[in-house]
Amino acid sequence: MLNLFSGLYWVAMVVKAAVRAPLRNTWKSNPKVEQRSAPRERLFLILLGLGEFILPFIFVMTPWLRAFDYRLPHWAGWLGAGLMVASLAVFAKTHADLNKFWSPVLEIIEDHKLITTGIYSRVRHPMYASQWLFVIAQALLLHNWVAGLAGLVIFAPFYFIRVRAEEQMMLDRFGPEYEAYRQSTGAIFPKI
Repeated sequence: MLNLFSGLYWVAMVVKAAVRAPLRNTWKSNPKVEQRSAPRERLFLILLGLGEFILPFIFVMTPWLRAFDYRLPHWAGWLGAGLMVASLAVFAKTHADLNKFWSPVLEIIEDHKLITTGIYSRVRHPMYASQWLFVIAQALLLHNWVAGLAGLVIFAPFYFIRVRAEEQMMLDRFGPEYEAYRQSTGAIFPKI
């Protein structure tokens, strides 16, 4: 059902697409040195699209998922909106800092550099931090057990599998430089 909070969710989806669009062509044209995309990673990316786009679309545009609706206090929707804004800010900053080194899959490009400035000076995986905020906001904005929780249910296992593989790839590529960086930063929250 379309309401203020589900409308905000769709605005956020448009913002995410707009932030990422300029880097898609760059990513496709970057010469790849190494790719570590396992078939299960691609499956998770497809499932994440289902959880973030298809199921929320069905929820908003049809009555098919109404039996799975839940109620939250009004303030929970506003909390979700705040988390969504934070998610989008981190998402945009992460893409700006990565620039041509952004990729939706695990890969190394020619002249790949370890990014340790900007948001990366505090956290190693701000894209995942953004995504955690996003899927939590999704549950608070889309009051439906299927559409609201789909992003969280799909992203959680993806994160725990992918972050391990990504850390290993970075260690293999950058060695002691990455290890020192890893010791000085938090994974998705800044070290205190």
